[in-house]
Amino acid sequence: MPLDDAAEADPAEVADALRAVARLGPYFEIGTDPAEDADPTWRPFPERDRDRLIGLTDLYAERLGTTERRVAASILFQGLASRLWSPMAAAAARGLVPDLSGLHWRWAPGAPVALWLARPAGWRAGGTAQAAGLLVEVVVDGQLRPLRETMLTFTGLADGLLWGNAASALAGSLNVGPPDPGRAALVRELLGREPLAGTGGFVGGGFVRRSCCLYYRVPPGGEMCGDCALLPRR
Repeated sequence: MPLDDAAEADPAEVADALRAVARLGPYFEIGTDPAEDADPTWRPFPERDRDRLIGLTDLYAERLGTTERRVAASILFQGLASRLWSPMAAAAARGLVPDLSGLHWRWAPGAPVALWLARPAGWRAGGTAQAAGLLVEVVVDGQLRPLRETMLTFTGLADGLLWGNAASALAGSLNVGPPDPGRAALVRELLGREPLAGTGGFVGGGFVRRSCCLYYRVPPGGEMCGDCALLPRR
């Protein structure tokens, strides 16, 4: 297990790394201010409250103008995966993988998803391969799998679609913030590991997925994402 082999990082070092990553933009921000503990609106993440996720999914459906809960759930899952991947991949590319066991989140209609880490901690990664292994355990196993399990209690979404969404969110993190060869190498390494392996690949410099996120079903219909396999490509 990568966590067993990795050296623990100093909490202050992890907090400094997250502050540095946050300067890349709002999608990279995971707060660490202990004063946030007084805010009762923070919720533990991954969210395991089925009713809360149903409510959030239905709000997404309303905002998208669709009556299909599974469409909204798919796009919600991809958005939350993207929010996790951007800061985590950026930090890991710098050699530090934060521990997300104390992660909290906050969301309100019209506001972006905010993340806050109650107790900064993590591990030093000895290279791209170890960083990828740590991220699979921390992000995929620790965050996305439990989120998937809760969402599947109220809507039907195929695993190929969900992990395709996670892969698309990961690849899309390269389009946010300045170019970083180390982060690009880490993303490619992650896309070769389960459960992301086989979900898509880079074609002509852009990521192309092998499953559909269902966005084409959002009214008025027919619109496709930039990484859709159905788009004509040279």
